[in-house]
Amino acid sequence: MLSLRIRAITPRSLFGRSIMILMTPIVFVQIVVGAYFVDRLFHDVTIQMTTSLAANIGYIVSQIELPVHDSDANGRLEELSERFEISANRLPDNSACPETDRRGATDITGIHVTNVLRQKIPNLRSVDLLTNSKQVVLCVNTLAGPHEIVFLRQLVSARNPHQLLVAMVLAAVLSTAIAIVFLRNQILPISGLASAAEAFGMGQSVKFVPRGALEVRSAGNAFLTMRDRIASHVKQRTLILSKVSHDLRTPLTRMRLSLSFLPDGEEIGQIYRDVDEMEHIIDEFLAFSSDIADEKVTRISATELAGNIVRNRQRSGDRIELKLPADRNDKGFFLGRKTALTRAIDNLLSNACRFGDVTRLTVKLAGNRIRFIVEDDGPGIPAEQRRSVFVAFLRLETTEGEASGTNVGLGLTVAKDIAEAHGGTVRLDHSGDFGGLKAELMLPRASGNPEFLESGQRISGETNDGKSMVGPEGLEPPT
Repeated sequence: MLSLRIRAITPRSLFGRSIMILMTPIVFVQIVVGAYFVDRLFHDVTIQMTTSLAANIGYIVSQIELPVHDSDANGRLEELSERFEISANRLPDNSACPETDRRGATDITGIHVTNVLRQKIPNLRSVDLLTNSKQVVLCVNTLAGPHEIVFLRQLVSARNPHQLLVAMVLAAVLSTAIAIVFLRNQILPISGLASAAEAFGMGQSVKFVPRGALEVRSAGNAFLTMRDRIASHVKQRTLILSKVSHDLRTPLTRMRLSLSFLPDGEEIGQIYRDVDEMEHIIDEFLAFSSDIADEKVTRISATELAGNIVRNRQRSGDRIELKLPADRNDKGFFLGRKTALTRAIDNLLSNACRFGDVTRLTVKLAGNRIRFIVEDDGPGIPAEQRRSVFVAFLRLETTEGEASGTNVGLGLTVAKDIAEAHGGTVRLDHSGDFGGLKAELMLPRASGNPEFLESGQRISGETNDGKSMVGPEGLEPPT
């Protein structure tokens, strides 16, 4: 529990944690030095000064009590007052003396001053530290009658005791400010490296120049080398898959042409289906090998995108229910690559229509996030296999125990890659409404310059939705 509380108040950024590491020893040293200073100054020094002054006051009291004439006594008091900087005046009677000590609530040294004076001066009736903060007024009973003894407060307390503490705090603030400036210059290269890595993970290649400390420059150079190798590998993979897929179309075209000259029959129909399946597999390979980073980022309406996708699938005979947000004025504009996102959502719908009889596409808008939810009434995917289905070329067995013939195992992989390239993700779950699979493609609702996609977190959320039916009979126009 304690570790969780500490973690909750600990800064999450490297800059914040560096500042905390820097400030912790400074604050600790300030507390220790300040406590030692207060103890020495407010206790030892005050007691020493007050004890020395109490001896002088005792001598003055002894001189007041000598049996001499009044004129001689007054002259002697004036002489002693000038010598010790202590004023002593006789009071008319005891009623002129206060009965209790007086000091301010925040007067720390006043406690020690009062205690020492009462210990060292006999017949001391009261100590007044409140009436005049710059003076100490004592009322003492002597053999010659009650006397008022006044002296400056600085004779028993250190002058301006707060100055050292103020100097310590100012020095700490100044040194911390200088350290923050230098620390920020060391953190900026790390932030630049993180931004470049994040952009590369989203299919962008931003300019990055390694700088900063030796270790940071080394990490930056390693990242640039890794980025170049990955980009080269992706380019080679794309080129190979594209070349192979295009080369396979030529013999398939010849086969289809040859089949057209043969008489119709059951075997010819099976060969036609095999050719169609091979063409579908080649299309999947081309979609998987294409580089979505080459497509330009544009401003897209989520509702219009969903409506167009459903309309195109409706032309193929699929019956899909479309649920749009209740607020038809909010079209859910965001930045993205339209062709790539169309492919991703269409892959999710294709899987749903292949394995289920009822399919629904829901568009939900909640703050800075957009969710495309595809649900069906098919057999679904077991929870323990939902993570593995995103592996390329992995095909799960159908309810009959046979792998789907036209399923290449790239649909979900392509959808997930496209979503992550836009700062989002794809999540699989159980559909509570239909009992089959629920696939959610979640994207950040980015805004700003269409030349760049803003990075997003894994997002989720709910919102109120309207509902419109889409089927072969007609499609409700997207709003």
